Amino acid sequence: MATNIAKPMKRKGIKGEGAWGYAFIAVALVVFAMFTAYPVVSAFIISLQQYKPLGSTYVGFDNYVATVKDALFWQAMRNTVVYTLLTVPVNLILSMVIAIMILPLRKKTQGFFKGVYYLPVVASGVALSVVWLWIFDPMEGGILNQLIHFFGFTNQNWLGSSKTAMFSLVLMSWLSSHGTSIIIYLAGLLGIDDTYYEAAEMDGANFFQKLWHIVVPSLKPATLFLLVTGVIGSFQVFQNAYLMTGGGPNNATTMVGLLIFNNAFTYFEFGKAAAQSLILAVIIAGISVIQFKYAGKDVEY
Repeated sequence: MATNIAKPMKRKGIKGEGAWGYAFIAVALVVFAMFTAYPVVSAFIISLQQYKPLGSTYVGFDNYVATVKDALFWQAMRNTVVYTLLTVPVNLILSMVIAIMILPLRKKTQGFFKGVYYLPVVASGVALSVVWLWIFDPMEGGILNQLIHFFGFTNQNWLGSSKTAMFSLVLMSWLSSHGTSIIIYLAGLLGIDDTYYEAAEMDGANFFQKLWHIVVPSLKPATLFLLVTGVIGSFQVFQNAYLMTGGGPNNATTMVGLLIFNNAFTYFEFGKAAAQSLILAVIIAGISVIQFKYAGKDVEY
């Protein structure tokens, strides 16, 4: 009886469809290498140096040690965590509520409100900051001070006091950063099958029961996405603190992103700034992994 001995298969080179596949992703790989991989590697190299344009000195992990011992870094990290805890959950709830309120409207009316809420996303951050500086004007002409005068309160120096500066930035986030979240939640709401609502109504469920048992579970993928991206964005917040308060007063609104910027471009401590940026990246990555592990257990994509 003849025995068929399987011949070892020869590995084929990158030909045909495989070559076209690599060709299609080549541009994306080049962009990733130039604008993501290379900057990260460069930042790590710089973090090990006392960087100077005309000659750097290798210092090992001294910049990391200095960062860990820096009280201002931990104050900035604490400010960033407080800002994140106060803004991200509230923004998610507000965005979901607004999306639910827009859903029953006619398509044209829906489009109007989508445009209104999304407009701040495409508007210039500097222009928005100028508007909010007017709102927080400490004089009587400030819109917020005019509002509290109606309730019998006196003028507040919203951005100039360490007691109210952080709250001012949080309030700014609550009232001006929902456009993208609302659009995503609306897309999720439109994807819920009406039969779920009909079955719930037959069982006598009220509005809040349908909201809790149908809407919230159905929007879990969108919520997880917005939660992860929201935390990442809030840990990287820079523009609001830089334009509105400059990190003051008394570093009450100094965020990690602003601290890194100041170390790099104000004090020219590029090595320390690079070390802090990598530490921040590791912290953000760790938090993201925890979110996916515990908040994404029963999420289907």
